[in-house]
Order: sequence, then structure tokens, then C-alpha cells
Amino acid sequence: MTRLDDRRRLIIRRIRITGWTCLSSLLVTIVSFLTWFHIVFAAEREATLEVFRDDRLQVSEVAGSIVMEPTEGASSTGILYFPGARVNPYSYLYPLSEVAASGTTVVIMDPLMNMALFDGRRLDELALAAPNITNWVLSGHSLGGVRACMLADDPAVIGLVLMGSYCAIDVSSLEIPVLQVLASNDGLIDAEAVAASSTLVPDSTHIITLEGANHASFGTYGSQPGDGIATLSRAEVRDALTAVFQDLLAGN
Repeated sequence: MTRLDDRRRLIIRRIRITGWTCLSSLLVTIVSFLTWFHIVFAAEREATLEVFRDDRLQVSEVAGSIVMEPTEGASSTGILYFPGARVNPYSYLYPLSEVAASGTTVVIMDPLMNMALFDGRRLDELALAAPNITNWVLSGHSLGGVRACMLADDPAVIGLVLMGSYCAIDVSSLEIPVLQVLASNDGLIDAEAVAASSTLVPDSTHIITLEGANHASFGTYGSQPGDGIATLSRAEVRDALTAVFQDLLAGN
């Protein structure tokens, strides 16, 4: 065996070792990525049970979404809600419960991999969860709001409400009311991205700031690392969000 053959074998062996090392690293990265997305912020039991015990409301799972509707007096207008990243969709039942009790059906999507941005369902597909609804207000929390913006040009949409969120695409030509609800103590939202996004929404966009709320205040799933401290109770946040939606719906 020549020195050249030995060198070739050594090179091949090194290539194999490098290849297996890269493949192993890739697999570890993929597994870690998938695991991270499947670790969700759980809905608080007390707040969720309060909704289920409310005789004015009926909650069900339909077509990959959670539907909260009034037991009486349902209108033909609904709210389609997109959860924040890795937040259990049931976390948004309580904050929207009074809106639903007043006659507006609320559909909270249960997104693929707990990320609304990864869920490619169109509005007409998501609307199958509530076939009696003809007009929709789209809303979403955090990255869920980013996803809501992506579907807001549908003719069935009559309003857009962003919660601790902003649009990442240009929707400035929309001729519907757009509301951006922010929290004064939000420690997670990218302030620079919010400022930059101001040109992507209509000039008529109304900005509302909830004084004392933080990023997690828009749901009932506990605290998030890096967030600010909330001084508003969840009931106060619910009342504030109820007013936001009722004002928007009253204008349509």
C-alpha cells in the first residue's frame, strides 16, 4: 500500500466524520426547534373555567379552531383571533368573553406548531368553524397580529385589531377601521418595529395604549420572561378590550 493510498483513505475518513458530525448537529437543531415550538404557555385554569361556567356562552372545538359564541342573540359578525407564538389559544377566551356574551361569535384559531405565522389556512378555510358568520373582524396578539394583517384584504373583513402587535406587510390601502392596542408596560414588543410599521397601516389607524398592561395582559397565560410588570387586573384588561371591540362594531 502506497503513501498516496493512505492519504486518500485518511481524507475519505475525515470527510465521513465531518459529514456525520454535520448531520448530527442538524438533527439536534431540528429536534430542539420542534421541541421549543411545542412548549406552550398554558391557559390559566381559573380564568378558563370561568368562561366555561358562564351560561351566556358556549365553547366548542370546530375545524381546528375554538369557537366561543353567545347562547342567545348571535349576530352575523364574528371575530377571528390569531394567538401569539406558543400561547395556548384557550388563553384568549377570558379576555374576549364579554364581547362574545354581547352577541359576537369569537373564533380563536389553533395554529400549526403553535405559531400562527406557520399556519397557511386562508380566511375562507378558517371561517368554516362558524358558517353563519358573514362579516369578520380580524384580531391577533403579538405575532398573531402579524398573521391577521396578511389576511385583512379579504372582502369579508370589516375591521382589524392588533394587540401588542403590528403589521409587517403594507395594508395602508385598506378601507376598514384599523386599531392598534398597545400596553404601556410591554417589555417584549419591538418598539422600533412598531414605529417602522406606522407607514404600513392606514393613516386613519387608531392607537390605544392600555396603561398598566404588559405583553401577557392580552391573554391569561401567566408571565413571560423579559416582559414588564402588569398593574392592571385581567378583569380590567377584559373590560378595556370589550370596549375596543364594541366601539369598532358599533361603527359598522
